[in-house]
Amino acid sequence: MQYAPSTLDFTQVIEANKRLIFKICTAYCKNTDEREDLAQEIIFQLWKSWGKYNASVKLSTWMYRIALNVAISSYRKEQKRASTELIGDQLFEIADENLQDGLSEHLDDLQHFINELKVLDKALMLLYLEEKSHQEIAEIIGITPTNVATKIGRIKEQLRQKFSKLK
Repeated sequence: MQYAPSTLDFTQVIEANKRLIFKICTAYCKNTDEREDLAQEIIFQLWKSWGKYNASVKLSTWMYRIALNVAISSYRKEQKRASTELIGDQLFEIADENLQDGLSEHLDDLQHFINELKVLDKALMLLYLEEKSHQEIAEIIGITPTNVATKIGRIKEQLRQKFSKLK
C-alpha cells in the first residue's frame, strides 16, 4: 500500500521525528557543522524517497533505515580524513535513563567503547539503546533477527571485556 505523501505531511513527519535524525547525526559526526550537513542530507534523502514510502512498513523503521544508510555512507567517506568519531550525549540519554545509580559513572567509558566499534556495530548499538526489537533492528539494518541477536550478544561481550580491563 502506497502512502499519498504531501509536503505538509512530510514536514510534520520530520518535525515529529527530528530526535531520531539528531541521534543518528550525533552518533556519526563529531562536530556541529558535520551534524547539520548530515541532517540535511538525511532529510533530502527522506524527501527523495517520500513518494515510495510503503505503509506496510512502520514509518520510524523506514526513516531509520534511510537515515542510517545515509549516515554510514557519509561516515565511510569521512573516515579517510577523520581520526576519531564521538558519539553525542543525546545517544546516551536512553542508556543513562536505564542505568543503575552505581553504573552512571561509567557512561563516558561506554561512549568511548561504542565509538570504537565498526560502523554497522555502532548502528546496532544505537538501535539497541533505543530499545528497538530485534525484528525492528533487522528491518532497519537489513539483516535477520537471529543475526541481530548474535551480533548484539557479541558486541555486549566485547564491551564487558573492555570494562573488565578497567578494573
